[in-house]
Amino acid sequence: MGIVGGFLMPHPPIMVQEVGGDETRKVRSSVEAAHRAGEEIRQLSPDAVVLISPHGPVFRDAICLYDFPLRGSFASFGVPGLKLELEADEELREEIIRRAEKIGIPAVKSSSIRLYRFGIRKELDHGALVPLYFITRHAADFKLVPLAFGMLPYEELYAFGKAIREAAEALGKKVAVVASGDLSHRLLPGAPAGYDPMGKVFDEKLVSILERFDLDALYDLEEDLIERAGECGLRSIWIMLGTLDGCDVKPEIFSYEGPFGVGYCVGAFYPQGEAESWLEKFTKRKAEEVEKMRKSEDPYVKLARESLETYVRTGKVMECPEDLPEEMLKERAGVFVSIKKRGQLRGCIGTYLPTRKNIAEEIIMNAISAGCEDPRFSPVKPQELPELVYSVDVLAPPEKVSSKEELDPKKYGVIVKKGPRAGLLLPDLEGVDTVEKQLDIALRKAGISPSEDYEIFRFEVQRHH
Repeated sequence: MGIVGGFLMPHPPIMVQEVGGDETRKVRSSVEAAHRAGEEIRQLSPDAVVLISPHGPVFRDAICLYDFPLRGSFASFGVPGLKLELEADEELREEIIRRAEKIGIPAVKSSSIRLYRFGIRKELDHGALVPLYFITRHAADFKLVPLAFGMLPYEELYAFGKAIREAAEALGKKVAVVASGDLSHRLLPGAPAGYDPMGKVFDEKLVSILERFDLDALYDLEEDLIERAGECGLRSIWIMLGTLDGCDVKPEIFSYEGPFGVGYCVGAFYPQGEAESWLEKFTKRKAEEVEKMRKSEDPYVKLARESLETYVRTGKVMECPEDLPEEMLKERAGVFVSIKKRGQLRGCIGTYLPTRKNIAEEIIMNAISAGCEDPRFSPVKPQELPELVYSVDVLAPPEKVSSKEELDPKKYGVIVKKGPRAGLLLPDLEGVDTVEKQLDIALRKAGISPSEDYEIFRFEVQRHH
């Protein structure tokens, strides 16, 4: 009992003969492989199929499990008579949610969200319908648990997958897991998401990684490469692979092709026995890295970290320590605290002029704001604290400039002002390598049109990280 197999299946409606007609022959390899996956699932005889879709209610900070009636049609693709309806495995869905919550992974039912506010219908999306079309041509006696991944860190999605496996084992159910997802959408000129030569590189790397079942290499895929690929399946894959954590896995890629500029891959992953848990190895490695980093913190970064940790864990603002360097206790300055998680921004709040009696208090309050009050992100949770990386920028007083020639995005931060509207951008940010780009971002943050008359200020920072 437990996970009997994991499958990767693409979801272009053109694979469905009734939708694609003659065009379906252009994805013949994918169609044949999808039928093979359906037959493999039939032979495994699962009690339930868990299907992860990128096109359902995808939220930034939670995984959404569907609890509306599990039916849908291909009406949006010109075939209203082609419909699917399946029975939900409510017991498995509830057990998955319970186990996810136990480990701090946010998982919600669709009924708890007003889907209409997001333009989402209470029906199976094509990310679910296309794989199910092929599965139900072969297998019939199974219940369904469909879900949409959240925009969570990959390791959290993997941990959620492990919770799925544990739920299946606890209930004594045989479960097959299907990751619905396409690879790069930018393989060819004229592709749906535009062309990027790195799309092909991403697909080649990902398919090779899956063939080797190399989770370390998967985790180490460059964020820039992933972004440029314009994929929609990576997070589905991470959840599916997590359901196989602690298993010796036999991977098999059935097919890969990209005739329309989008990569379609079909594969299967079979548990063969027990193996070392990748999640446990990863957690241990990250803990060692964090410990090493903490030992090298300077007083500015240490204070920012301790401030946020104290507030998140106790709800209280820490007292200002007395054993800080003299300049932190006696000098005043604007301070920005930036927080990253896995190399991605997790929060950034600051003041370009001093608002507290010293730099230390400025750091304490701005660290809390960066972690808990940045409107772009949900507040930091206690389980995230060990993974966060901090930097502290102490700002010199801004000075007005008369022309763009006085700016340098590597050396100077910039402030743009028009009446009460103002936008600020720190210096030496990744990807901001021209004055024009720096000003463009600052103006957008301020809501100022480039055609308006506005003031420009520059400032230097002392960066601690």
